[in-house]
Amino acid sequence: MPQPHPEPADVFAWIDDAERAREQAGLVRTLRPRPASSPLLDLASNDYLGLSRHPETVRGARDAAERWGAGATGSRLVTGTTELHAELERELAAFCGFEAALVLSSGYAANLAAVTALSDRGTLVVSDAGNHASIVDGCRLSRAGTAVIPHADPEAARKTLGTYDGRALLVSDSVFSVDGDAAPLAAYAAACRDEGAALVVDDAHGLGVLGEGGRGALHAAGLAGAPGVVATLTLSKSLGSQGGAVLGPAKVIRHLVNTARTFIFDTGLAPAAAGAALASLRLLAREPERAGRAREVAGRLYGRLTASGLTAARPDAAVVSVRAPSASAALRWAADCREAGLSVGCFRPPSVPDGISRLRLTARADLTGDEISRAVETILATAPAAAVDL
Repeated sequence: MPQPHPEPADVFAWIDDAERAREQAGLVRTLRPRPASSPLLDLASNDYLGLSRHPETVRGARDAAERWGAGATGSRLVTGTTELHAELERELAAFCGFEAALVLSSGYAANLAAVTALSDRGTLVVSDAGNHASIVDGCRLSRAGTAVIPHADPEAARKTLGTYDGRALLVSDSVFSVDGDAAPLAAYAAACRDEGAALVVDDAHGLGVLGEGGRGALHAAGLAGAPGVVATLTLSKSLGSQGGAVLGPAKVIRHLVNTARTFIFDTGLAPAAAGAALASLRLLAREPERAGRAREVAGRLYGRLTASGLTAARPDAAVVSVRAPSASAALRWAADCREAGLSVGCFRPPSVPDGISRLRLTARADLTGDEISRAVETILATAPAAAVDL
């Protein structure tokens, strides 16, 4: 008779050890599905302008789905490009001050596209230490030589670029997602001009918040449309939709169409998302005061929290980051806020490059004065004692 096969070894046994280590460090992450309508006051999402549920944004999504269908049906180079995508690209480029734009399925895909398509094994990529994970992954996938410079240090960028004779690229967030501080874009651009390098800036947290009428950090710095500058951004924050884009000179966009793998081999952005983003963009163009309101709310949150003894980074845009004494304390603090009716972000390693855990608050343009007061009071009431004067 045939002998029964022995039980195979558990090839994923190492995961148990990894889970135990995460639990001991207070770094376990879990998914919490939210209902369509939540009683929580939202200071956790990136809906900076409060447009994700705006009637015009929702109508833009609905009308696009009814006209074009639920999905793009294929990659952009096959069947996934609709007239709607082209319309969004034209208006997005014009609004932000660039010659051309290319829409992708996410901001993450946009960063991967820009970094990998504009570099190769012979390129030096200089990356700010505070950059988003999508830029870090783009550097890794590009196979280029990568030099990570200290955070927001233009002199380090200049010196690093000056040591290389070949093609070079400096890449940075415009507003860093952890502390909400702005990059020294003018100084970075000057270093790139002097050293003959290109500048790629992820403006995910600047669009809709910075610049004239929310046209972005590059527009504010006078760099929009400059020949050596490329911007990436997301449609999922200030525009309340989904997707990403790369903006820059037309020849750069043509190059991405032919070489960027996250564009060529990915299904196009769903029509509903494109329609929603276009509707939000037009709304922002008509109501430019929304950008200033988001910055005002951020300033009020920062001022009141720091006046009460909490340590927070001064916001340059719409992110307010409040330090916690430990990863486990941050997790408990966020949970206590949620139980009290307030949703806040909780950033812990490895999401924070300096290893310091934080609560991350989103200053939304549609928050009322009463909601701001309620948020501040809840954060202070639930704060760990060690968080005061940290």
